[in-house]
Amino acid sequence: MPRRKARETFSRYDTAEGLNTEEDIARYLEAVLDEGGSDDPAFLAVALGNVARARNMSQLARDTGISREGLYKALSGDGNPSLATVMKIARALGLQLTFRPAGQARAPRTGRGGSRSAAAMRA
Repeated sequence: MPRRKARETFSRYDTAEGLNTEEDIARYLEAVLDEGGSDDPAFLAVALGNVARARNMSQLARDTGISREGLYKALSGDGNPSLATVMKIARALGLQLTFRPAGQARAPRTGRGGSRSAAAMRA
């Protein structure tokens, strides 16, 4: 009689579970922008949604004055949040939007704290 193979079970991957520190979040959002988030607002909205879920969507709703349902909708792939909404969410998450000339390299990061050395800052 042939032996039956054990069934493999897989859990769904959740990006939010890997966003544990400020550094994790900053690097994640930088990667999202590098991979197309600057050209695709829905991609960026989903990434902000992942950060929001990692941080506590209910608290974010209280901090922004936007309902949880409204946040989930705005930060979904089908959402189309206004710039004002994105800025309000970013501010409540302790993030800030920054701009740099296209093609300009990002300042190097050192260590887990993300701070640069004095020499790197002068360069």
